[in-house]
Amino acid sequence: MYTVRPARMSDLDVMTDIEAQSFPPEEKATRESFERRMTVFPECFLLLCRHGEPVGLIDGMVTNDTVISDPMFEDANLHDPQGAWQSIFGFCVLSSERGQGSAPILMNAYIEKAKAEGRKGLILTCKERLIHYYEGYGFVNMGLSKSEHGGAKWYDMMLTF
Repeated sequence: MYTVRPARMSDLDVMTDIEAQSFPPEEKATRESFERRMTVFPECFLLLCRHGEPVGLIDGMVTNDTVISDPMFEDANLHDPQGAWQSIFGFCVLSSERGQGSAPILMNAYIEKAKAEGRKGLILTCKERLIHYYEGYGFVNMGLSKSEHGGAKWYDMMLTF
């Protein structure tokens, strides 16, 4: 029922829509931001599809940094294809698909992709209420993040292979 595939530039509108339905306006990535990122690191975008239709998205740049900093969200050129860590900027599944085991399919595909690419692990930031959720995938809470993205309070999370 669910499949995971690489995103394409032709998916920009649907990616923007999924993101907009999943994040507050001050935190969501814009179509322009997705376009800049897809131009530089298209291989770092995966879509979760149900019957061929995208219903989820995960993306982030590769870096040698062990935490996500706010400039990463705006400057796609900070991507380092030889970097040690796969970051996660956005991980979202449409609300209609939640609770059906769809999100783990997407996250596990991203984890396996990072392992296959020889990364040391993955990094992300999340809100306090989601720390336990990401710990379920093996991420460790590294403490309060310096990120001020969207004016929210974030926590650095790390999954080491």
